[in-house]
Amino acid sequence: MICNKKKGILAILLIAFVLSGCFRYSFTGTSIPDDVNSIYIPFFADQSSGGVGNLSDHLNTALVDRFINQTRLQLSNSRTDADAVLEGSIVNYANEPFSVTGEGQSSLNEVSISVRATFQYTDKEQAEWSSTFSGSETYDTNENPIEGETNAATAALSQVADNMFNDAVSGW
Repeated sequence: MICNKKKGILAILLIAFVLSGCFRYSFTGTSIPDDVNSIYIPFFADQSSGGVGNLSDHLNTALVDRFINQTRLQLSNSRTDADAVLEGSIVNYANEPFSVTGEGQSSLNEVSISVRATFQYTDKEQAEWSSTFSGSETYDTNENPIEGETNAATAALSQVADNMFNDAVSGW
């Protein structure tokens, strides 16, 4: 009786082990195709004609961090060596009053950033998608306005990077 019970448990474990190789699961919601191993993310040019410095650096760093830390993809140094490409440019930057006090002074400003991006597999002629992504964040103009604007711009770019990453991996 004990021998049959051990054989039954062993059989169940063996079947579970064999079947586990048939399924893939990712805690980030991404199940990357086996033939996609690398991504190229060229510098996103800042064509917005405004805003704080280093917007492109912040966006590129945020995108690279997401793809490297949340997927198994390797970062490629060129389009020809990559399996996928995510590219684009910062097309709009706005820093406008969001909330006005009784004296007509702005107490909160909102930074809004728009980025036009394209995601494409290098073995295909047509892009998977081409979209404009936007992010925004407010900051208190009565405190350190320069630091506030910089932090708001970084937060807005983080939203943009999250949305771009999610759109890129949602098809996997």
